[in-house]
Amino acid sequence: MSANLKGYIQKETHIQHIANVDESLTPKSDKDRKVGPLSYIFMWIGDGVNLGNMTLGASLVVAGVATLNIFQTFSAAIIAIGIISTIFALNDRLGYRTGIPYVVQLRMSFGLKGSVISSLLRGIPAIVWYGFQSWIGGTALNEIAKIITGGAFDNVAICFIVLQLVQIGLSLYGFHAIKWVETLVSIVIILALLYAFGILLTSYRDVIVEKWVHTEGSWGLPFFSFIMMFMGNYAAIFLSAADYSRELKSGISDTKRGFLYFVPIFIAYGLTLTVGAMLASATGISNPVKAFAVVVDNSYITFFVSTFIVIGAIGVNMVANIIPPTYVITLLTKLKFKAAVTITGLLALCSFPWVLVQDSSAKGLGIFILVYSAFLGPIVSILLIEYYILRKQKVNISDLYKEDGPFAGYNPAAILAMFIGAGAAFIEVDLAWIIGFVVAGIAYLSLMKFAFKDSKFKKGTIFETIDQDMAEKKFEIY
Repeated sequence: MSANLKGYIQKETHIQHIANVDESLTPKSDKDRKVGPLSYIFMWIGDGVNLGNMTLGASLVVAGVATLNIFQTFSAAIIAIGIISTIFALNDRLGYRTGIPYVVQLRMSFGLKGSVISSLLRGIPAIVWYGFQSWIGGTALNEIAKIITGGAFDNVAICFIVLQLVQIGLSLYGFHAIKWVETLVSIVIILALLYAFGILLTSYRDVIVEKWVHTEGSWGLPFFSFIMMFMGNYAAIFLSAADYSRELKSGISDTKRGFLYFVPIFIAYGLTLTVGAMLASATGISNPVKAFAVVVDNSYITFFVSTFIVIGAIGVNMVANIIPPTYVITLLTKLKFKAAVTITGLLALCSFPWVLVQDSSAKGLGIFILVYSAFLGPIVSILLIEYYILRKQKVNISDLYKEDGPFAGYNPAAILAMFIGAGAAFIEVDLAWIIGFVVAGIAYLSLMKFAFKDSKFKKGTIFETIDQDMAEKKFEIY
């Protein structure tokens, strides 16, 4: 066991005894960490190369003209990736050093009961998106089946169920499955993207240069909105960074871990953004699936695109939408990991994702995304301030597992700051994440310092000393 890990936790058997939780939620020791740096890079590449992120690149082209030129596009992307990688490396540090998951990390700020609210704000949306991604993948799988059977088979519901069962089966193996699935996904999709890039570069070079590369673009609100949109794609993932870093082999410095996020995200988004923008510029069509059909005009295009969508859906779900809600279910129900991950898949199956793709409910989906996203910036802000400023990176991990310990109950300062930040986030939707992040951070610092004088959550923080000093001065006066 590494020196860092020894400094933070007691023996795993002791923690599990005092906590009465499933083994999957206890701190990961060195010997249990199976994901190396290369596998970690492939994991994040596999998460990033998907149709949704390609659409992000295509969204830069409006009415046939790009809102940002190629230099502005990649400038915004590099800024966003730099911020994402920094927050990832900062928020994953506690999980990496101690081996605890996100749902336990939340207790440090919100308390045992308060963490239920904040963990559900990460878990429930992930389950919905798990179902939604699977439904899109099932639709694509149905297209593949139609091609193979010559149209004899056509049943999206069955394909959806089959794909979901496959994902449940894979997820039963935890990060062992994620490691090899994401490696396969990243290689296959990168090859597909490079193929598409080659066709676009050779056949549509002039129109792409005119409509995207040499367009005037903007360094104003569209530029900053794209940065926020980019960050929004990772807001939920870097919030639960501890769930991933606890699986990474020990001995990697904070700086190197930052590069383990920056490099794969840059590769994945670099390719998907470029191909998406090139497709939209070449065809004037923002839907990548339809744009592909125009660019690659042959009988195999539907099969190619459908395979891309299926593999991409599995890749995104394996990283972003399965593990976080599984840990939440394990924590709340005391079930074993395999039972919890199966329930996660069944809940996604029963989340009625087909309703989300109907025109009548598109507005409701937008409201749903807006509501839960508003809480993500505030929560990560509170976690970072708690760990780095208030506790100076010193936390007694065993206390986080004690049901009657110092973190029992809920921290009113954290709950209130989260809602204050979320409320402020709605002031300007395009900048919601950064507004909620800043406002919640200021609110949390202020509330912890000036409010709730007798709060036990000040114990072990810089404000515990302040309260003691004030009490001593009051005693001296009287």
